[in-house]
Amino acid sequence: MERRSNWYDHPEYYEAIFGTDTVREMDFLDAVSGRYGTGGKLLLEPACGAGRLVEEAVRRGYRVVGYDISEKMLAHAKGRLTPAQRRRVKLYPSRMETFYRPELEGRVDLAFNLVSTFRYLDSEQAALEHLEGTRRLLSPEGLYVLGFHLTDYGRERPEHERWVAQVGQDKVVCNTHEGVPDRRLRRSAMRNRLRITGPEKDLLIETHWYFRTYDLTQARRLFRRAGFQPVALYDFDYRVDEPRKGAGDRLDTIFVLKRINKNPSPSGRGTG
Repeated sequence: MERRSNWYDHPEYYEAIFGTDTVREMDFLDAVSGRYGTGGKLLLEPACGAGRLVEEAVRRGYRVVGYDISEKMLAHAKGRLTPAQRRRVKLYPSRMETFYRPELEGRVDLAFNLVSTFRYLDSEQAALEHLEGTRRLLSPEGLYVLGFHLTDYGRERPEHERWVAQVGQDKVVCNTHEGVPDRRLRRSAMRNRLRITGPEKDLLIETHWYFRTYDLTQARRLFRRAGFQPVALYDFDYRVDEPRKGAGDRLDTIFVLKRINKNPSPSGRGTG
């Protein structure tokens, strides 16, 4: 068995795990934009990864800007587009905290990030810089649709999720573990194992990192500091006609965020 250490270096396998919901996610984003936002055609995807949603959005007639820190993910995203589609897409290498394009300021109709990538931002300052930077690019009625798992600080055992997918003749088994959250440090230890088996192939890709933790109160406070307010909350079921009423019992949460006016204040001074 061959061992490797970073699943982001293998976009074809990474995407196999998350790609099953692409059409449903894009249907949801279409509906949310029309219901709460402008319904306009300029989209922004922070941390766009292997480009599955970029491709689906441009196929539906949107113009899309995406960025990601991984050059291998961006290369995969570009490679999946036709020449005609590439004319409607701009992809950039960037971190989530620092992305800025002056030609986008005040113009983006809908920004979206749906699969907990936001939790990679490992400090209040980094998260605030990302949110404020995204807000700056949105049109006055634009939306940021942000999905991630909230944290139950009372949890005393690790959590485990398992998915199985197929890439050609290769079977991909994904196991993700999230450790017990540390309320003081505001983080959980994460481990992912991708096992890929197929003809003359036996590969294990193991990746370790930390996710920042948020309960609902911490998330709402951060959004308010960044100049956003949630206008609706949803689960990862993507049913636009069934917004969550109140906090709910589920931790998988999609925030539909809208700009609000705020008094300027230095970034990164909150403790969260």
